Amino acid sequence: MNPLRWSYRTSFFVGFLICAGLLAFALYAEYGLHMEPCPLCIFQRIAFMVMGVFFLIGAIHGPRGKGARWIYATGAILGGLGGLATAARHLWIQTLPADQIPACGPNLGYMMDAFPMAKVLKMVFTGSGECAKVEPILGLPMPAWTLCWYVLLLALVLIAATRRVRQ
Repeated sequence: MNPLRWSYRTSFFVGFLICAGLLAFALYAEYGLHMEPCPLCIFQRIAFMVMGVFFLIGAIHGPRGKGARWIYATGAILGGLGGLATAARHLWIQTLPADQIPACGPNLGYMMDAFPMAKVLKMVFTGSGECAKVEPILGLPMPAWTLCWYVLLLALVLIAATRRVRQ
């Protein structure tokens, strides 16, 4: 079971299962462990959802041509890069000294109702106090875990998309 020798379909199905499992754990952390997600956490979940959708569609379709394979791979890569950037920003906010942490802002639901999307994105990525709260899981904060998973999933996409197409 060498992942370097998996077919495109198998790689993308495994990628989908990983994304689904990570989203399931995020829901467990929210409702079972009572870890309230901050806006950056929610955007990381959205990035896993985007990757999961492209993984699933790529696994179901299983295209034979390189061009078609790269369509699904590009969607998953864009989702992964967005998530990677969000997780890195989140980790950076968590490492700020206490006196430099921004004040807590309104929740994401209120921001989406009250402001245009461009302003919401700017406010979310500026960060807020609730994003600086560190709740470790197995010794690492949640954004560190998501960062690791984005790197692994991006590697899986690249390996699957660059493999030679069997005729």
